[in-house]
Parts: sequence; structure tokens; C-alpha cells
Amino acid sequence: LEKLPSHCLRYSSPLLAFVCAHICKSISYNTIMHVFMHIAVLLLSSAAPSLGRSRADEPPQPCQAPLQWEGRSVRYEHSTGRNTRAIVSYDGQNQRIRVLEEKKGHIPCKRFFEYIYIYQSAVLFQIEQVTKQCSKIALTEAWDPYDIPDNSTYEDQYFIGGPGDTIQVQEWSDRKPARKNEAWVGVYTVKDCYPVQETYTKNYSVTTSTRFFDLQLGISDPAVFTPPSTCQSARAERMSQDC
Repeated sequence: LEKLPSHCLRYSSPLLAFVCAHICKSISYNTIMHVFMHIAVLLLSSAAPSLGRSRADEPPQPCQAPLQWEGRSVRYEHSTGRNTRAIVSYDGQNQRIRVLEEKKGHIPCKRFFEYIYIYQSAVLFQIEQVTKQCSKIALTEAWDPYDIPDNSTYEDQYFIGGPGDTIQVQEWSDRKPARKNEAWVGVYTVKDCYPVQETYTKNYSVTTSTRFFDLQLGISDPAVFTPPSTCQSARAERMSQDC
């Protein structure tokens, strides 16, 4: 700064002082450009932390759940207190689900079924596992995929389990702040967006909650969505689970 003309030193900004000196031909153009580059580096360095904070402060966005997978589930019906364990084949691409109830020990006077939901045809096949008796029932509810809708509300993110566990999940719901309480809550893994649990409520009471585990990508046997030949003469009413 000692090389600058005295009238240029009145500027509080070093940049303005150097520009003043350049106009007065006191210092070279190269010196001016060097000062410009130095100031630009300082400005970018100071702005970088704030840019990082702005990205971190962005609200989480719903992940994209896989369209096809196989695994196991436990569905709890709160109205009956009944747990149903099943093997699940999920084909979101073609809007169909196959649920094969698992037999866990001998339960007197209980029948186990296979369910094939074909939403594109709005039909449900219920097949008794032993006799292969079949019911063909019209589906009245709309297709509801295992995913996180784009307009969902982010609720929380946490690890399942305790110290050393590495399964991190996010919790989403259809709640609308100050307008609507949640009727659906979904928990999905952060890494691959696998469903972990889905809970539905109605009139402030939980109706069903389903847990998912042992999931694998893809459908190993697409034939599981084809009903057996006994469904060609299927009955129209749903069969009871009791004997």
C-alpha cells in the first residue's frame, strides 16, 4: 500500500484503492489482476461453509422404493388381535402382490391361504393351501404401492437397534401440518429404500401394521402370480379362515 498515491489511500476497500492506483498508472495491470484473484479466492473460501450448510439444511426427499422384491412379512390386525406371517412377492411394475401365509406350528381349526392380488384386473384370488379350493373376489380398493408418495411428510430418521447397529431408516407419513393427522406411516431404509413397516390408522386408532424383513430384489418365479387351475371354477365369496 505504500506504493499507492496518497489520494487513493482514502478508500477503505483495498480493491478500490488498487483500482484507483491503476487508473493513475501507479501500479501495473498484472498487479491489479493478482489482487483480484487473491480477493476472489478469499470470497470463495468464506462462502464455502455457508454453501455446505444450505445443502445440509435442505429437507429430505422421499426415496424411490424398489418395484419388485420378495421377502417375508408380519401383518397385525388390531381389530382382531391376530398376527399373520407370510411370504410376499411384490410386483409394483405390474401392480400385483402374492401373499402365502406361513404355517408356524399347529393351530387347531385354522386354514391357511394363498392370496394373489391382480390390481390391473381388479381381482383377488384366495386359494386354500391344502385343498386348492379357490375364491375369485372383486377388488374394490385402489392399488396402493409399497413406496413413499412424493407429497409425504418427513417425520424422523434413526437407527434400528442399539450401538453398533447400522440399519438407518426414515419415517414418513401422509400428515399435513395444521390440516390433517396421519392415516399412514411408512418406515423405509435410507440405503436402498426397502420397506420396513407400514401402519394405517382410522379415527385415531391403528387398524393394521405390517413389518417386512428378509427382502431380496426381483421375482425369482413370476409363475407365483398365476392362479391354479381350480380357480377356473372359483366361488364368488371369500372363504373363512376358521374350520
